[in-house]
Amino acid sequence: MSARRNFEWPELLTADGRGIAFGGDYNPDQWSEDIWDDDIRLMKQAGVNTVALAIFSWDRIQPTEDRWDFGWLDRIIDKLGNAGIVVDLASATATAPLWLYESHPEVLPRDKYGHPVNAGSRQSWSPTSPVFKEYALTLCRKLAERYGTNPYVTAWHMGNEYGWNNREDYSDNALEAFRAWCRRKYGTIDALNQAWGTTFWGQEMNGFDEVLIPRFMGADSMVNPGQKLDFERFGNDMLLDFYKAERDAIAEICPDKPFTTNFMVSTDQCCMDYAAWAKEVNFVSNDHYFHEGESHLDELACSDALMDSLALGKPWYVMEHSTSAVQWKPLNTRKRKGETVRDSLAHVAMGADAINFFQWRASAFGAEAFHSAMVPHAGEDTKLFRQVCELGASLHTLADAGVQGTELAHSDTAILFSAESEWATRSETLPSMKLSHWHDVRDWYRAFLNAGARADIVPLAYDWSSYKTIVLPTVLILSDADTRRLAGFVQAGGRVVVDYATGLLDERFHTWLGGYPGAGDGLLRSMLGVRGEEFNILGAGAEGEPNEIRLTDTRDSSTMDGAVTRLWQNDVTVAGPHVQVLATYAGEEADEWELDGTAALTRNAYGAGEAYFLGCDLGVSDLTRFVSGWLAVQPQSSRQPQVNSQSQSSRQPQVVGATPDVLHTVRQSDDAIFDFYLTRGRSDVELRGIAGEPIVLFRAERGSDGGAYTVHRNGVLVVKRPNPSL
Repeated sequence: MSARRNFEWPELLTADGRGIAFGGDYNPDQWSEDIWDDDIRLMKQAGVNTVALAIFSWDRIQPTEDRWDFGWLDRIIDKLGNAGIVVDLASATATAPLWLYESHPEVLPRDKYGHPVNAGSRQSWSPTSPVFKEYALTLCRKLAERYGTNPYVTAWHMGNEYGWNNREDYSDNALEAFRAWCRRKYGTIDALNQAWGTTFWGQEMNGFDEVLIPRFMGADSMVNPGQKLDFERFGNDMLLDFYKAERDAIAEICPDKPFTTNFMVSTDQCCMDYAAWAKEVNFVSNDHYFHEGESHLDELACSDALMDSLALGKPWYVMEHSTSAVQWKPLNTRKRKGETVRDSLAHVAMGADAINFFQWRASAFGAEAFHSAMVPHAGEDTKLFRQVCELGASLHTLADAGVQGTELAHSDTAILFSAESEWATRSETLPSMKLSHWHDVRDWYRAFLNAGARADIVPLAYDWSSYKTIVLPTVLILSDADTRRLAGFVQAGGRVVVDYATGLLDERFHTWLGGYPGAGDGLLRSMLGVRGEEFNILGAGAEGEPNEIRLTDTRDSSTMDGAVTRLWQNDVTVAGPHVQVLATYAGEEADEWELDGTAALTRNAYGAGEAYFLGCDLGVSDLTRFVSGWLAVQPQSSRQPQVNSQSQSSRQPQVVGATPDVLHTVRQSDDAIFDFYLTRGRSDVELRGIAGEPIVLFRAERGSDGGAYTVHRNGVLVVKRPNPSL
């Protein structure tokens, strides 16, 4: 990995500058100053110690091109600081003032149809516009000059959710920037022609001035996939460059305070190459919004697992999440009993040392008026605000106990995530347009939890050589270099699990030849000991055609017998002498597609290690069976208390590391270990044999036996014990 900025954590206004940061986005400029003192009173009541300020306030700071107004910002920063609340000050560039658009309409982005993206929302500006950048950097310098030495401003919050609205810009500014980007990347037009395969459909270019961006070309036209992938990379890079320009403009004046920007890793969002972004911040931050339904906690933990990897094990920052419902979904479900506090403590359990919400006070108007907040429309005498206060007290307790700065204990399994594979699965040129790399990452993560273990989520670009097991879910794009890393890992004794649509393409979006999966000029096939000829794609759209195929085991055990695949099946032949076929396709439906008896799941000895191939898509329940039956999951901790679900009283007590009922994480320092236990299901869970001092009991009680606890639905138990390594 290339060098990254030093880790720096923003200080609080405590005696030692430490503590778990707690607060949220604060928008005092939306309210009369008469309400500010009441805001401060309620913040102190709730235990708030930090706010993000001025994120959307450019027009208040610079009402006209030649007039600046910092008075209101000075007053609120002083009020907050005097109350012991620090400020994470935004660069305020997320929204530009309307006067700028009126004076310079050329800063507006354009959509793929060539239409200007009109002003009035967030990020209605082109990241490649030199005019916009000039105004934005002037604003950054003005803020740095005024607040760079302010003791109440302890961190800089650059932009806001870069890429939310303006990542795909098709303006002439973007075209020129894309041409320059291509020139830097490829050097010669011949290299670019080769990378994009421009001999297909007569797209060869004679010079970089002929390079195009993938604008709309007609309803039935398909974009060159190599071109589109590079445009995705470019969109990521141009926004990262804009962030760095803002950061550096402030750092020239104020170099001694940490910088961050809020990533978007949650639900169905993971749109940027955050492995690259993480190198450019002093501390990693994320906006996480919950996924309704039974996978709520699992999805949160999965997103957080990636954040922990991006932070390289250092603490990270929840910049935004919601106290309850949001307002931007077709159906906006509020949180169930206990989930507001549980979700926040779950983030801490996964390595976060800052818990912040969008936003402090629910807006009385605007697009997000019905987005939940720390202080709802109904005010302080509400269940929601009481939960916020309860959470503040719990975070203070955890901070006093020494949680801050401890590191999340890692698993021995890594599920690999690739931003480029996520972008690639959106292509309309693949065998199926229903692929989702990030969705499959989450399914695998849930399968490990269901099997009683917890996997890490690690970017493909990072070093994962210390793990015992590596899983590649729908990693469509594998370079030759990454394939060789995988092969070396297995040869050295590691275990690799390759999913059904992995290793089909190289980094140029060229198909690897010779049979599937062909990554590394056939090295991946050799490692797996299989060779695929064709893909079988199912779907409910074809009337009368089968929409699922079942699997059957080929051994005495019934681990995978009856498993079902509904999307993608590889038609493979066994090509290695040491390959063990674990399951095959079976039944009438399989026979119709010439798959009956064809290998669906295989294992191959390779060097000192082993490589598994899952030749078809499987749901979470079937993946759980595979993980439990074949990956021999080991619990993450040597101390394993007993657990029993009250709804299944006949079940024999099991260790936490081997039950789906509890998510157990460990945060540790040189002298202490913190065990976090969170219930995953609807039932109460009984824990026995718990060692250590209870720190937080949220929806949990201690039993008469000192090591026994009952944790209710959406409950959290945190205990502290000495680190036995001392």
